[in-house]
Parts: sequence; structure tokens; C-alpha cells
Amino acid sequence: MATNAPLIMRIMALSINTAKRAGVIIRDVLKQGDLGIVDKGKNDPQTEADRSAQRCIIASLTKKFPSIKIIGEEGGSDLNVCDDWLVGEQDEAFLKQICPAAWQDAKPEDFVIWVDPLDGTAEYTQGYVEHVTVLIGIAIKNSAVGGIIHQPFYKQSSGELGRTIWGLKGLGTGGFTPVKPPAGEFIITTTRSHSNALHQKAVDVFNASKVLKVGGAGFKVLQLLEGKAHAYVFATPGCKKWDTCAPEAVLEANGGTLTNINGEHYEYHADVEHVNSRGVLASVGNNHKELVEKIPLEVRQAVGAM
Repeated sequence: MATNAPLIMRIMALSINTAKRAGVIIRDVLKQGDLGIVDKGKNDPQTEADRSAQRCIIASLTKKFPSIKIIGEEGGSDLNVCDDWLVGEQDEAFLKQICPAAWQDAKPEDFVIWVDPLDGTAEYTQGYVEHVTVLIGIAIKNSAVGGIIHQPFYKQSSGELGRTIWGLKGLGTGGFTPVKPPAGEFIITTTRSHSNALHQKAVDVFNASKVLKVGGAGFKVLQLLEGKAHAYVFATPGCKKWDTCAPEAVLEANGGTLTNINGEHYEYHADVEHVNSRGVLASVGNNHKELVEKIPLEVRQAVGAM
């Protein structure tokens, strides 16, 4: 069955299991105690968990899909990994889903896979492990269409650690139960470490009843999916395509929207600029355009010029 499934379904099914394996690596590195931290820039650390999780993900996906372009946050990776890190089994439950007609005939050259092996690295090093996610985003012809968000430290009611959420546009989402945010309130989720005066101005115009400051794009979008916030506002450059590809796909598969702060979708082709230079605005309802227009034009123009 797996070999006959459309390519997008096979990539998603392997990505689900690969993200889970990367999550185990992330927990193991933390357990061992030596995080091997390297500073890539201001507020941008990299750990042994980032490097090892990326090697696991890219080696596994490359072995199964050698002709598909994969871009990881940590740059080029040594793909000569131990057998224990190579994931070959696809998620059989996902493969039982019906592939949306729009993606059935997509060819290898149509795809780019964007990998953030550990979204929320700063939080990981500071002990806020619940903010950490593994992100695997799948783009077809410039657009984010499929995504995996894995939470290595999510505690299930059974006591088991880890939760894997998936979304595919035209199909829907799985791995969690979506919740609508509370009516009569307007809650924003935003950055806990990359704010500036311009960003704060954009947040303030919404006069939110509550502002949740959390780490990682994946965890912010989870606030929307689980009904804890109505919008994700990030009015500054800073996050990259590997931060938003998977969350955008999952959120939009669930009926939400993720764009830049002008309401335009980002492109995800292989040659695109990695930085999301016009910030991020995400929402759960059908009022996305209204939210865009609420941000003053001078703020939106200034973010684009940064």
C-alpha cells in the first residue's frame, strides 16, 4: 500500500515517524546534560540536539526520497548516521487517509521540505522544554501544503512523552483535538525574546484581553490550534521559512491562516530568501483581513523596510 500511495502521502507518513525519532534524540541529549551549545548569533543558540535531530531527519528523508530538495535550519548535515537514527517505517495510519486530488500527481521536483529540527532552542537551553517542537514542512510549487509539529516533551495522560500533530491542506489535521478560542475575548500569542518598539506597537493596537509570550513558531501556532489564543502577531523580521512552513500548513489545514503582516503568503521554493522579512500574522477565524488592516500601515511598511 505504501509504495502505491501518492508521493505527498508517503513523505508525510515518513515525516511523522521521523519527527518522533528526532524527539527522542532531543530528550536524550537533555538527559545526558551536555548540550554542546554554540552561538550562531544574538538570541540564536544551537545545541547538540539541534545538530543530531537534523541529521536524523534529513538522513531518513534523503534515503527514502533522494531526489527531493530538503533545507534544514542547521545547514549541511553529515548524513552518515547510525542505523538507530535512520527511520524507514512510514506511519501506516496516515497512509490510510485519502490523498486530496490537488496533490495526487505532484512530482519530486515540485517539492521542497523545510526542516527545523528543534524550534525553540533558546527555551530548550533555559528549561522551558514544553515550548520545544520539531517542525517538518512540505511545500509543493512554492506553497506550504503539509506539516508535522512534534512536541518531544508533551506529557500524555498515560504518562508517555511526546505528541505528533500533522496537517495536510485539503485533508485536515490529526494527532490532536482542535479547540476554538474563547468568545468575548481576544488573546494574542507572541514572542518572548525578540520584541522591539515596532513589534510592540503592532501588538498594542489589538488591545488584547491577554498576551501570551511563548517561544518557537510551532508552539505559538499550537496556542491557536488548541484554543488558547485567537492570533499570533510577530511584527519584525527574525523567523525563517523552516519556522513557518509546517505551522502554516497545519494551521491552514485546520481552517486558519498564516501570512506576513500584510496578509500575503510566503513562498517556499528552493531559492527563496530564508528570512521572513515581513513578520508573521496568524489567525484561527475568517477575520484575517480585518486583523491585517488593524495594524497601522506605517508599522507594516517599516517592518518590510527593516
